[in-house]
Amino acid sequence: MKLSKVLSPLLTTLALLLPIAETNAAKPADFDRKLQQFAQEMSNKHGFALTELNKLLADVTYKQSIIDAISRPAEGKAWHEYRPIFVTDKRARAGVKFWQENQELLKQAEKKYGVPPEIITAIIGVETLYGSYTGKYQVLDALSTLAFAYPKRSKFFRKQLEEFLLLIKEEKLPPKKMLGSYAGAMGMPQFIPSSYRAYAVDFDKDGKRDLLGNKADVIGSVAAYFSRHGWQQGEPITQKAWGITADHNDFVKAGMKPSLTIQQLQQAGIKMSQPPAPDSLTSLIRLRGKQGNEYWLGLNNFYVITRYNHSNLYAMAVYQLSREILKQKEHS
Repeated sequence: MKLSKVLSPLLTTLALLLPIAETNAAKPADFDRKLQQFAQEMSNKHGFALTELNKLLADVTYKQSIIDAISRPAEGKAWHEYRPIFVTDKRARAGVKFWQENQELLKQAEKKYGVPPEIITAIIGVETLYGSYTGKYQVLDALSTLAFAYPKRSKFFRKQLEEFLLLIKEEKLPPKKMLGSYAGAMGMPQFIPSSYRAYAVDFDKDGKRDLLGNKADVIGSVAAYFSRHGWQQGEPITQKAWGITADHNDFVKAGMKPSLTIQQLQQAGIKMSQPPAPDSLTSLIRLRGKQGNEYWLGLNNFYVITRYNHSNLYAMAVYQLSREILKQKEHS
């Protein structure tokens, strides 16, 4: 799963697909001491039984491969290298199958949250190939390793470890059976613990929020996440733009969040086939294609996709996979 300069609230994608060899580097000398200190803090702050928590954390295994993985940014690829990993005929066909098998759930999620089935399906397709691979690491090992042996992001992962322990207590989950990505993301939609606690929904009303195997909760939770982050039903996501020159670099550098008006881009000579309303906000996205740079509008709904994973590459892969799924479904 991807890591960017700003760590995504839901860490995703390539880390699930790339095999990582375990190396034999020794764990830091203060690793166990930090675990014990953390256990005491959790006991004081949240009332965990210290004996039981120490017993659980005593089985934590430091994984050097996790440190190696997080130290290699997965989304450093050019768009023409990244796209073929996720936007494939095989993945689109599997997406059609997933949609057909879960048609009623997807319809219910769209009705409640306004997020179309092809987008929900594409997210799950990019994340875990519709649940076929959800990660190999014990979440407890992954979060502990990063919390206490990766200083660059220790504060973030210490918080995620805290959230994970609260999550397994609240949802009555078996901690040692919880597997996920190297960054501790879990289940078919790859939610990290804080996102699981904040955004997961019990969509089938069975009294549990299960993102590991319950497709109703998975579909509902992805849709709920998008809704909470501002998805606008029926609004466009992106479209190609052209006529961009070096004079427009400041527009590209303005960032991921929509802050430029369509009128502003048009007045600067930038073209688009179906311009949104002149006062619509957008970003201008540059992607490195095989034949040169491609430019796209990053409208509000595109930006919402990047809240799932802070990468324009990721969001464009989700968008284009969703178009392929939709096209194949219409012809199936």
